Amino acid sequence: MSYAAYKMMHLPTGIEHCASGFITHSAADSTPRITQIPADDLDSDWPTSTKPIGPIPNLITAAANVLEVYKVRILEDSSASADSKPTAEPKRGGLLAGVSGASLELVCHYRLHGNVESLGVLPNGGVDGGKRRDSIILTFQDAKISILEFDDSMHGLRTSSMHCFEGPDWMHLKRGRECFARGPRVKVDPLGRCAAVLVYGLQMIVLKAAEASSGLVGEDNAFSSGPAGASRIDSSYVVGLRDLDMKHVKDIIFMHGYIEPVVVILHEKELTWAGRVSLKHHTCMISALSINTTLKQHPLIWSATNLPHDAYKLLAVPSPIGGVLVIGANTIHYHSQLLITCNTLNGQSASCFLALNNFAVPVDGSSTQDMPRSGFTTELDASNATWLTNDVAMFSTKTGELLLLTLVYDGRIVQRLELSKSRASVLTSDITTIGNSLFFLGSRLGDSLLVQYNSGVGAPTLTPGAKEEVEDIESDAPLAKRLRRSSSDALQDIFNGDELSLYGTGPNNAQLSQKTFMFAVRDSLLNIGPLKDFSYGLRLNADPNATGIAKQSNYELESLPGCKGIWTVYHKNARSDSSKGSADEDEYHAYLIISLENRTMVLQTANNLEEVTENVDYYVQGSTIAAGNLFGRRRVIQIFARGARILDGAFMTQDLSFKSSNLEGGSGSESTIVSSVAIADPYVLLRMTDGSIQLLVGDPSTCTVTVSIPPLFESSSKLVSACTLYHDKGPEPWLRKTSTDAWLSTGIGEAIDGADGMTHDQGDVYCVLCYETGNLEIFDVPNFTCVFSADKFVSGKSNILDTFFNSPANDPGKQMIKNADDAGHSRKESTHSIKVVELSMQRWAPEHSRPFLLGILSDGSILCYHAYIYEVSENPIKVDGIVSSQNSTNLRNISASRLRNLRFVRVPLDTYAKEDISSGISSQRITVFKNVGGLQGLFLSGSRPAWFMMFRERLRIHPQVCDGPIAAFTVLHNVNCNHGFIYITSEGALKICQLPALSSYDNYWPVQKIALKGTPHQVTYFAEKNLYPIIVSVPVLKPINQVVSSLIDQEAGNQFEQDNLNFEGTYPVEEFEVRIMESEKSSGPWQTRATIPMQSSENALTVRVVTLFNSTTQANETLLAIGTAFVQGEDVAGRGRVLLYSVEKDSDNVQAKVSEVYSKELKGAISALASLQGHLLIASGPKIILHKWTGSELNGVAFYDVPPLYVVSLNIVKNFILLGDIHKSIYFLSWKEQGSQLNLLAKDFGSLDCLATEFLIDGSTLSLTVSDDQKNVQIFYYAPKMSESWKGQKLLSRAEFHVGAHITKFLRLQLLPTSADRTNPGSDKTNRFGLLFGTLDGSIGCISPLDELTFRRLQSLQRKLVDSVSHVAGLNPRSFRHFHSNGKAHRPGPDSIVDCELLYDFEMLPLEQQLDIAHQIGTTRAQIMSNLNDLILSTSFL
Repeated sequence: MSYAAYKMMHLPTGIEHCASGFITHSAADSTPRITQIPADDLDSDWPTSTKPIGPIPNLITAAANVLEVYKVRILEDSSASADSKPTAEPKRGGLLAGVSGASLELVCHYRLHGNVESLGVLPNGGVDGGKRRDSIILTFQDAKISILEFDDSMHGLRTSSMHCFEGPDWMHLKRGRECFARGPRVKVDPLGRCAAVLVYGLQMIVLKAAEASSGLVGEDNAFSSGPAGASRIDSSYVVGLRDLDMKHVKDIIFMHGYIEPVVVILHEKELTWAGRVSLKHHTCMISALSINTTLKQHPLIWSATNLPHDAYKLLAVPSPIGGVLVIGANTIHYHSQLLITCNTLNGQSASCFLALNNFAVPVDGSSTQDMPRSGFTTELDASNATWLTNDVAMFSTKTGELLLLTLVYDGRIVQRLELSKSRASVLTSDITTIGNSLFFLGSRLGDSLLVQYNSGVGAPTLTPGAKEEVEDIESDAPLAKRLRRSSSDALQDIFNGDELSLYGTGPNNAQLSQKTFMFAVRDSLLNIGPLKDFSYGLRLNADPNATGIAKQSNYELESLPGCKGIWTVYHKNARSDSSKGSADEDEYHAYLIISLENRTMVLQTANNLEEVTENVDYYVQGSTIAAGNLFGRRRVIQIFARGARILDGAFMTQDLSFKSSNLEGGSGSESTIVSSVAIADPYVLLRMTDGSIQLLVGDPSTCTVTVSIPPLFESSSKLVSACTLYHDKGPEPWLRKTSTDAWLSTGIGEAIDGADGMTHDQGDVYCVLCYETGNLEIFDVPNFTCVFSADKFVSGKSNILDTFFNSPANDPGKQMIKNADDAGHSRKESTHSIKVVELSMQRWAPEHSRPFLLGILSDGSILCYHAYIYEVSENPIKVDGIVSSQNSTNLRNISASRLRNLRFVRVPLDTYAKEDISSGISSQRITVFKNVGGLQGLFLSGSRPAWFMMFRERLRIHPQVCDGPIAAFTVLHNVNCNHGFIYITSEGALKICQLPALSSYDNYWPVQKIALKGTPHQVTYFAEKNLYPIIVSVPVLKPINQVVSSLIDQEAGNQFEQDNLNFEGTYPVEEFEVRIMESEKSSGPWQTRATIPMQSSENALTVRVVTLFNSTTQANETLLAIGTAFVQGEDVAGRGRVLLYSVEKDSDNVQAKVSEVYSKELKGAISALASLQGHLLIASGPKIILHKWTGSELNGVAFYDVPPLYVVSLNIVKNFILLGDIHKSIYFLSWKEQGSQLNLLAKDFGSLDCLATEFLIDGSTLSLTVSDDQKNVQIFYYAPKMSESWKGQKLLSRAEFHVGAHITKFLRLQLLPTSADRTNPGSDKTNRFGLLFGTLDGSIGCISPLDELTFRRLQSLQRKLVDSVSHVAGLNPRSFRHFHSNGKAHRPGPDSIVDCELLYDFEMLPLEQQLDIAHQIGTTRAQIMSNLNDLILSTSFL
């Protein structure tokens, strides 16, 4: 019996839903937080002509099961403010409306156990002066609704309520149906009073929002956890739309401008169909219901009929106009209660509409000429829309065009609709406006874009959509409420002057219809989906000219075994210039220091690498511990085991030796050698091997250094296990914001800035320490007052806070003493062995970014934390009884200097494989880089080297597996290697490299995009020639005459007379070709080496590299095989061609030589090809045929008439064939050479719509894997001896699993050996293959075989984790992974796949909980960690 693990390696990137709302901040407090400039008043920096940006909400995106919340960071024009330094390169999109750039910054990221079906934001409704925040509403299959709000204290989303309408109690809602075309869709009232979710097609669930404090005093406490609460849902109830005589509901929406929430429902009274549409075409209608959530009543207040059958979407028009737009494929209709009332009185037609093309049909049989038409033809089916201003909507069509729809209105009556073209963009799946000057185009098919817009004509006073309440002036708010009340009354005084003056629109906006908009793309989120096909080929890593650089120098790059470390240092000559800026950035490195086992080498790096070890005053007799620059790069400090040297260039200016910190003096001096070093100009922190620390303090005026032992540690018995210095740079140091205001009034701020002549610009230096006990403390330097302390950092809690303010004990004084006493005793013996061995705290540019804290544990795992600010209440210290004033003053002084608002949130690193821990003393593994090829982050050396790159406040982890373990790494910037790096492998090879410039690293894997200017359909890898043949189709406009004539079956004679073919115009036709492409080097663009065009109306369906046995020459030939089909309509019999090509590649000629060897036409489409033991297997229409290759032609030797409709995939292992059919599931066949027979061994008798198939090999066990259109994966096996298999005719189920995405391709790859395999080489694990798969939402994952013992252990862990981890949005991982049969009868299969998405939560649990859970399932934490790590290692294919 074989078991498997399912693991995601690349999360989905295709964004399906997006929305904007004030999630992390409220509308009232967002303005100062968004600006980059420290000035408090945003408007003061604006030129008078541009409108202010206003409060900017967050962006929420959902890609399959990944939910992300972004903050939009606006960069104002730097010329507007004097203090912001000019940026070197202009930001993307240029300057528009006083804004030079805008970027998205990640706030939080979650992987949910369920795909998001729809996403809504519940607004705060403008109560409390906009101080309350919005909440996120998510819906999931079949009828689950979760409401999430942002919790400042944990810097993440928290579930505020869950509503489920599934299970036996709610079975009646389905009305006997099992499958539904759409999942639940949520729509929200613009004022946040309620939301509605359409489930099961005809049930509307109304979610009633909890009312804000209705009293005179804002009673926040009842509501909120933090400074401002978020909108919440109070209760929910079901409205059956069928009882209201609605049968086929297409869409619902809430309207603007009513006192009570009004929902408009678009539904079809009776269906029509294609053959009937000429007579029965206006079948839709809209009904408006007024929702009373307290009485649970919903009376119908107005309706409109006679809408076209293809109407599919509603769009609510914002106030002051109100009303609703009905979007159809060929028309746009505008309806409102006012329009209906007026038109009924005047006897006019009751809607204002616009025809988009010639398919638009008038309602009442009037002539088509009278219809108002747009100036160009377009189609709006599958379009998305949002409001840019209160009278201009933007549509994104299915062709990628952006269209602007202007409502020309007078008062509140819309006179006409005007549509204009704007520009082409990406094909969108959702679109949302962010604030009043940005919108976001979310896409599944391309990269998603953040775009800034600015309207040319007098901009409206109101922000679009629901944000109107936010903009109301305080004094006008009652007036606005009064007007809103009157407007939905009996519509008596619509045109009173007050309303017009409030809304700022004159009697007519005809001139506004000429509005022009300017757009600037500000940011984009990379998307690699949908993945249709992929292949796996060799990467050329080295540049062929790379050796030339080494040859220039007289120093040969010999092997450097036993390398301990490598550093590059700068050297500024006598220039004591403190001019920061571009000169600093571009300064070349002067020296490269290489530390070996018992000596140190020094190389000059200015032009070439030249060894200068003999000519410099560096300490070269032993190994170096660390080296770096001090005093603004004027000096170099080199630290070795027992001392340090300060050098000016090649000359030593000071020599230090370290004194023993132990009280015994000389006797202890043997042990006190330097273990690790941290440098933050002008301080150097040393940790000795005996666990003590020393600080070197530099004096910039004399450029000398003195050794000091911090007084706190002179007598302390605490042993430090790891320490680092954190330099909080910048004009506004980040950590200062986390302290109270009292910080600046105490002497500490000046002490740090004033001492040693440091400038204010230099920022603050902090020392971060971790003790042997696992506790963490942060001190300020050089005073060494404790500003932050956290117990048990080593256990990896999800949030770290300062124990001084958040301690469980009441008296903080006692608490601190207790901590000191507690240091020696560890609560659990098993946790005591794990300690922190290395720390790093780092903050990268830009200025507003928050620092990351990384800790490496002794078992090889890494803890990564991200700092954030949470303002605790003013007086957290409660002291029991009466305390003397003396004591309280001390406490106040302590608390004033502490970073009381600093907290850390843990960031998951599940893609990273743990280090193999060696027994020796580990060298420092973290190297921070500020500019390697324009990127910033840190590099982790060791046996599993990896890049951690910082983009939009998130760390992207890219493991580097090409050279094995890396002993040392450093950056290098000189003439030959611009912003590159050097590393030394564990074998001792030194490599000088640059990062490939064309790749984008802001993704789960590095990506290089190649523009094909066409649609790719299939790709394969030609291993012998390192080429990639790709099927590409390009749309070509052809005359309609030519297209129609190609649809005539030549053999049956002409059905049309030739003179009838006089159609005008052109028609787009896809023309296919096979391009053979090559990647020249890893970074360069791809080149097309040859092109194989197809015939007219011939589609290439498959391309494969096949190895055929030539029966004439008795030799194997590797050829390129292409299967095609002629697509000529349903009147022409289907046929296809099989083409064989030979590919030659000369070293002299750039182009590849492709010559056709053979072509043959067959009946039916050639949908799949494969080579089987030297023969060619072809799936041709309803049969599969095996051919023998003679060198000049293919001769059929065997065939099998499986009854498939259309073969989607063929897989071969030895002489076994796995065939997947589009409707009839899978067939398992074998080929026997002696009798020339294809035999059906077994098949799956169920009906299954296959998308991809492949064999899963685990040692000697063969399984058959198939993915289907319901997003499941099933694994079958062939067992003829078992009675359930009906004497071997039926394939039996081995496992089934719901992936949640359409898998389009499996690729079988051999698993890499893990540490366990190396220890016992004779094991059966050598012949194991995993299946790498790609999906339509841009995710890549793997199904990997497991041995039974590991599977049982991980399965019991998985069952435990379902209950012990709090899952985001309250989703149940077990129900998500159940097989989805979509209402068909299905017998549940065995549960033999473990879900690594859930198992990786284990690593995020605190250490104590990990040990507890491991103990409960009868194993150890180390064993579980080893199993999870082996899974990552065995599948790290890239």
